[in-house]
Amino acid sequence: MSEHINNREYRKQVLKQIIRQLHEGKSVEEVKGQFEKTFAGVSAMEIAEVEQALVAEGLPVSEIQRLCDVHAAVFKGSIEEIHQPVDPSQIPGHPVNVLKRENRYIEKIIADRIKPNLAKLPNAEAFAALQEGVQELADIEAHYVRKENLLFPYMERYGIVAPPKVMWGVHDEIRAQLKEVQAMMRDHGPSASALKEKTEALVQKILDMIFKEENILVPMLMEHLTIDEWRSIAAESAELGYMIADVAKWGLPQDATVPEGAEELEAPAPGSINLPSGVLKVDELIAMLNTLPFDITFVDKDGIVRYFSESKERIFPRARAVIGRHVVNCHPPASVHIVEKVVEDLRNGRKEHEDFWIKLRDQYVLIRYFAVRNEAGDFLGVLEVSQDIKPIQGITGEKRLLSD
Repeated sequence: MSEHINNREYRKQVLKQIIRQLHEGKSVEEVKGQFEKTFAGVSAMEIAEVEQALVAEGLPVSEIQRLCDVHAAVFKGSIEEIHQPVDPSQIPGHPVNVLKRENRYIEKIIADRIKPNLAKLPNAEAFAALQEGVQELADIEAHYVRKENLLFPYMERYGIVAPPKVMWGVHDEIRAQLKEVQAMMRDHGPSASALKEKTEALVQKILDMIFKEENILVPMLMEHLTIDEWRSIAAESAELGYMIADVAKWGLPQDATVPEGAEELEAPAPGSINLPSGVLKVDELIAMLNTLPFDITFVDKDGIVRYFSESKERIFPRARAVIGRHVVNCHPPASVHIVEKVVEDLRNGRKEHEDFWIKLRDQYVLIRYFAVRNEAGDFLGVLEVSQDIKPIQGITGEKRLLSD
């Protein structure tokens, strides 16, 4: 039941029920159990946000005030304490807390491992220590991937489009500079002064990005995102990875239950899907798609991401926040024109598929885009299929029998 309790709309409906019961004459003692079950483990910030949403919908403040005694009875404190603002950067596991912890970690690497050793070049020991520091700094990729796949989509939903595009472009500049510095270190060719200049430029761009994150990005997000959206981001962050260890799990207790009298708010159980060639249960279909030995993503005819498979070993990071996002916003600014050209060629029938292949870490990845059309030939969207073909390239001979 936790998925229902972890839903802002659900909690709004429960609060309305409680207010209605109080209005009808029920006592605080009679409703406080229902309130406590629904909001167990929920921060004061969230309760205040839900109440504010009810006021914005037109519920009189006087009705909300009926909850003051319920707050006090459940939390053993005053309404002022319940509504005291909470700094999310101080909540372990909150995405803002994690982002700022990673920024302090980045700053520490720069202060302790990079800048001191840069000053000692061309000393051999300093060079070796500098290499280690830059290698640690390369873990910043996880930091940027989470921003691009989780934070940026939510900003776009609230009409904040330009800042994510600009930041993503700077991410790519930092990635390119980082690769250049690493290459210079491997080659040992450039002079100490050239390496120092490139590394200092890289470090400054990273520090500038930290400033923008904490003074522009975070305030924008805090102004718009609901507590449920923050929880969704936190839930998907672990799969995309962190720079730091010991990230707390932030969310509602797993044993939370739906309060009495709210059962009508539950969603109906999933049924089956009738297909021309068979019938599948929803869980069967999900499992089948996630078992495929490749990743698939479907973008509809309007360019909106509607689905992606969730296999255990993904080639490219995906977060559920991408659903509903325009496909051009899912790619770095430098490659947007390529994406638009591929989609347009598939849409108008100039091509039925387009293939690309790249070397990625120890994989050789084939990326294929297919036009999806109905029986009448109408364009429905684009299917992206990504697969590591390196194991397939190594196949030789024949295999006709089962092996042990």
